[in-house]
Amino acid sequence: MTQADKEQDNGKEKEKERDKEKEKEQQRGVKRPIAPPVIPEPPQEQIQSNFIVVIHPGSRTLRIGRATDTLPVTVPHVIARRHKQSGQPRYEDPWLLRDGLNKPESNEQRQNGLKMVDQAIWSKKMSNGVRRTPVSAEQARAYNCQIRPAVLDSSSRVKWTNTSHHPPHLVGEEALYVNPSDCYNIHWPMMRGQLNVHSGPGGSLTAVLADLETIWSHVLQKHLEIPLKDLKYYRCILLVPDIYNRQHIKEVVNMLLLNMGFSAIIVHQESVCATFGSGLSSACVVDVGDQKTSLCCVEDGVSHRNSRLCLAYGGSDVTRTFFWLLQRAGFPYRDCQLSSRLDCQLLQHLKETFCHLNQDISGLQDHEFQTRFPEAPALLYQVRLGDEKLQASMGLFYPTTFGIVGQKMTSLQYRSQGDSEDPHDEHYLLATQSKQDQSSKSAADRKAVSRPGGGLDGEMSSQGGMGELSDLPRGCGSSGGGGGGMQGEMELGPAQGECLMGAGEVEEPLSAHVSRKTAIMSQFESKALGLDKAILHSIDCCASDETKRKMYSSILVVGGGLMFHGAQEFLLHRIINKMPPSFRRLVDNVEVITRPKDMDPRLISWKGGAVLACLDTTQEMWIHQREWQRFGVRMLRERAAFVW
Repeated sequence: MTQADKEQDNGKEKEKERDKEKEKEQQRGVKRPIAPPVIPEPPQEQIQSNFIVVIHPGSRTLRIGRATDTLPVTVPHVIARRHKQSGQPRYEDPWLLRDGLNKPESNEQRQNGLKMVDQAIWSKKMSNGVRRTPVSAEQARAYNCQIRPAVLDSSSRVKWTNTSHHPPHLVGEEALYVNPSDCYNIHWPMMRGQLNVHSGPGGSLTAVLADLETIWSHVLQKHLEIPLKDLKYYRCILLVPDIYNRQHIKEVVNMLLLNMGFSAIIVHQESVCATFGSGLSSACVVDVGDQKTSLCCVEDGVSHRNSRLCLAYGGSDVTRTFFWLLQRAGFPYRDCQLSSRLDCQLLQHLKETFCHLNQDISGLQDHEFQTRFPEAPALLYQVRLGDEKLQASMGLFYPTTFGIVGQKMTSLQYRSQGDSEDPHDEHYLLATQSKQDQSSKSAADRKAVSRPGGGLDGEMSSQGGMGELSDLPRGCGSSGGGGGGMQGEMELGPAQGECLMGAGEVEEPLSAHVSRKTAIMSQFESKALGLDKAILHSIDCCASDETKRKMYSSILVVGGGLMFHGAQEFLLHRIINKMPPSFRRLVDNVEVITRPKDMDPRLISWKGGAVLACLDTTQEMWIHQREWQRFGVRMLRERAAFVW
């Protein structure tokens, strides 16, 4: 008998033994588990990155491109719309101007801010150990007032956009160069990171969304050469601010999937994408944009909700302050107006060219600049400047220098107001949670009666038991730690030590408690924290000392608002000087990163969106068009990589 025949006989014997065992079990009444039928796994759809479009909409600049592109297309985020009727009054969204600048206290506040800046400049020694000698604006003014421009060319070779064929709208650079005498309104659809909804012409939510759709469709067709009819083959990654308006995000996703026709979308936060783009696992992300500065601590791809902070100032406020300082120094281009688009562009260019944060540069220095405007000769100006170049940049650390009065300067993530399409939102979760907590709390209270003062700890630590307390700042009555699902809570952190509630104060009536909570919030939100204080505050809101240590060792600065010479060293010096003494011993190395991998900091978040498109874990985050049509905003709660 061969070996093969032996093995065959052995196999048959084993089968017979198994059959006998089954018969015995059936006789004993033993139930065997029923093996489930094998269900084939749905094949993972292979997504090509060149069919994914990454969109990063900024207040001043739109960055958009395929995930496979090395660099995105960058265009001014502006549209010019032709008047529908002749004789219609012209309207233009402001660029450098904003509310709160012309109050009676504005100039006094600006002067006080400048005094603080001068004191800070004088108190810090230069690298050679010598204190800077302050330079007064009068010294530069005497020279600048005598300057007359030189004519470089009789024609600037810059032309107004040709509107003779009456296009209904113009986008980007073409919109910026529309002649003010033409019948067009100018709209910037984003303002301080949110949709620019206002009471003026073109300020309704519908009009702003229509502007976004027109701008994005134009760029897709003209720059990326994607016909709109082919968008059904493309997917989209949309970058949104860390502190977002849920209603606005919902409407933009609706526009991208249903109006423009993308087949699927991922919505992700700018700060998390910035860590992807820079190759960091954890960082305190400081995004200094043109109109807002947002801060958030990100750890392993998750944005810490408590650490989110949005400051209502940015690079354009530095530009406007620089113009004010130039005027004090006798700026030779005397026709410059903040209401003119082209003058605003010139001032932005001058700020980027001249301003710095290097305290070793001191004394008066001569510079020159050109003006090239349509229907005017090209002119060359000389200008002498002293400390103005440093003072303007330091406005980010002393925001009173901006002279903004009576405006909300600090934003936190508010609790959602609720959405009829999303019945199982956080309000539902809180309501059901509080019912469960009430029963456990009453049991805890009964136990605590036997020991004096014991009930107080139970009240303070039970997050659901006192629903209103969860809206208070950390250290002001909320437990501060848990509640990850309660996305909308406003929590400030222990930096607001002065608002801590004593144990006896918990006994006050609920109405007084709520009104005092509201006063604390409004007081905090009306303050403009300097950039260094805001970073310390954001890190201080992290839950553990280990996380705080990570954040201090990786402060990532992105966006175009802090691209000044010497910014990295300047910010590092201020962080080290102001960080809590207890952490100076714990943190081995405080590091400020302004150009990770030597990349342009303005493109890092977009690059992170492109990296996200290539990750395997991204597959489960896609929201498809048909799913959105059926379930609506509930899909964001299910699929978004952050707590919606």
